[in-house]
Order: sequence, then structure tokens, then C-alpha cells
Amino acid sequence: MTTISQARPSLTNNDAAVLQALFDAESSPSSGVTVDSSLPPWPATVNISQADFNALKARETQIILKLQTTETPTQETVQSALEELNALLEEYPTYPPAYTNRAQTLRLLADLQYNQRHTDAEPSRTETNTDESLFTPEAADLSSRIFADLGKAITLATPASPADPISSVQARLLADAHTHRGYLLLKAARVKKTRSEREVENVGPERLRGHSADRLEEMASRDFFFGGRYGNKVAQQLAVQTNPYAKMCGAIVKEAMRKEMEG
Repeated sequence: MTTISQARPSLTNNDAAVLQALFDAESSPSSGVTVDSSLPPWPATVNISQADFNALKARETQIILKLQTTETPTQETVQSALEELNALLEEYPTYPPAYTNRAQTLRLLADLQYNQRHTDAEPSRTETNTDESLFTPEAADLSSRIFADLGKAITLATPASPADPISSVQARLLADAHTHRGYLLLKAARVKKTRSEREVENVGPERLRGHSADRLEEMASRDFFFGGRYGNKVAQQLAVQTNPYAKMCGAIVKEAMRKEMEG
């Protein structure tokens, strides 16, 4: 755990407490979430019985296993998995995990399509940066669908009140979905910072294109905060790194330390 010492220039107790909260990921109010393992997997609003949940989980597992039989599945295999997930969601449109799994499957499809385009253009090329696969004009529809699915899963799984206890299944999904979306928002922010305005004009979901890189990073930080709040340790660290107030205070502290050393 990071500690803030009161070296010169001296800090008041209140200042030290504020800095401690900003820089220490463990100070995130994850204790505000009550996880009750005795609760049903999903709240009543999801309207899925325990029996249906067990059957859906088994069905979903079979779909995902098809994607894991080889190190790199074919586009045909991925498309088949997407069709099965679409069918499952048509029958059970309030089942949150199918949305997060469909988002992951769509990301896999974006990677495969990106690799295929670059291999066709440069046959001798053996490695491609699939981290950029969602941030091309060709992938705009896929990225929109991914953000929509992650948003839907989060909406369905989020408790009506922050004080409401949640199941361990619910907490895990919310942690993963918020962290996944935060990562994509952070990537979108970095793409916006490193490419020209013309290059990013038709990149990513249309609803995000009008946002600045700093605004996208703030949105990512918020998702990382919630990902950490629901139990994802990596998200807790990323929430601190992307928090605009933490970064601002970090710059102030660094400048104060530099001046002290020079003096």
C-alpha cells in the first residue's frame, strides 16, 4: 500500500488524506459493495429462474468451447458462435453473460478481419497489431456492437441501489464488463492522441467520435473505478493511473519535489 509521507514542503493532515485516497488503489470504496454468495445469481429484474440459469450457462459454455478448440479459430467458427449467441439472446434477452461473451466474440472477429486485411495487403507480414483492430473505419460497426453489448450487460446486472447486496456472479460480471469497456475507452483515447483528426473521423462507435481524448480517458477512468469497486484488482490500479485529479496532483507533487531538491 502506498503511503504519503509529510516531507517538506509539509502537508496538512487533510491534504495527506486526499493524496492518499487519490494515489492508493486500495482506498477505492469497494467496501461499499456487499457481495452475498447466498443470493440467486441474478436479481428478480433479470427474470431468469435458477433452473433456466443452469441450462443457459451450460448452453453458453458449449458455444464458447467451440472458440477454444484451436489457438486461432477461423472466421467461420467465430461467425457460427455469434449466430448461436444471437439465438440465445433472442430467447433470453435479459441474460447478462451472453452480452459480455458476445462482446468478446465480436472482438475476436475484429482481430481476425484486421489480420486478414493486412495479410492480403502484405502477404509476407507475419505479425499485425490486433490491439488496433477495433479502431479502423472497417471495424466501426463491430466496435459499436461491442460497446452496445457491454452497456446492456452492465445495465441488466447493476443493482437498483448501490446499497443493494449483489451475488458473486453479478459482481464478477460487473467487474469484467466495466474493466473491458474501460480498456476499450482508454485505447480509443490513445488512438485519438496519436492519429490525426482526419484519421479518426470514422473510427470507433459514432457516439464516441465527438469526444476528446481527455474526455474518453475520463470515461475509461470511471469504468475502471467501477470495475475495481466490484472486485477487479487491475481495474483498481488503472482507475488511479487514469484519474484526472490524481494525475493533476501527481504533477503538483512532482513539481514541489523538484523545487525542494533544487533548493
